[in-house]
Amino acid sequence: MVLKLHGFPVSPCTARVEACLHEKTLEFEFVPVNILGLENKQPSFLAKNPFGQIPAFEDGDVTLFESRAITAYVAEKFKETGYDLIRHENLKEGALVKVWIEVESQQYHPAICPIVYEFFGKPVVGCKPDQTVIDVSLEKLEKVLDVYETRLSSNKYLAGDFYSLADLHHFAYTFYFMKTPWSSLINDRPHVKAWWEDISARPASVKVAEGMNFGEVEIK
Repeated sequence: MVLKLHGFPVSPCTARVEACLHEKTLEFEFVPVNILGLENKQPSFLAKNPFGQIPAFEDGDVTLFESRAITAYVAEKFKETGYDLIRHENLKEGALVKVWIEVESQQYHPAICPIVYEFFGKPVVGCKPDQTVIDVSLEKLEKVLDVYETRLSSNKYLAGDFYSLADLHHFAYTFYFMKTPWSSLINDRPHVKAWWEDISARPASVKVAEGMNFGEVEIK
């Protein structure tokens, strides 16, 4: 059965799932969804995700949406394939992976997402970024990164001395953030910087990054 990923190449959430599939060395079909052309609001896509948000994922009779739910499914179903992203053979390590997955979702993402959206997303649709939103989010992100710097001073990766789904979930938004004028928030924290350089250099990350270029996005 062919795995299908419906998404938009520059979308961080799409990239999150792509990176997971590549880490698991899985073959899949990428089905482009032109969100600027509102293809995600058409009945054919809404049947896969009633909220009209990308990505959507199909594995036979299983259809999923929400990128973190998709990566969790892929990492669990194909745990014997490719890189072990969930430490399924070690209860303690697996629990720590879950903790830092939650940290990314509840702490890191709410801080970094508005910055990426304001700086990259709004100009694509002809809108001006709101610097006030960016400034508030930068302040939040600094506090989160201070915690990360402490954590990574004693661990190579967030959940321990092993790469996991927790690290992978950070890749896409951080990739874009590092192209903003505020990348020093990462670079000025030596342990966070080393962690980022490590996870962004993984073959799966490099492969996904090839399609993550807002400069090539065209409104059709």
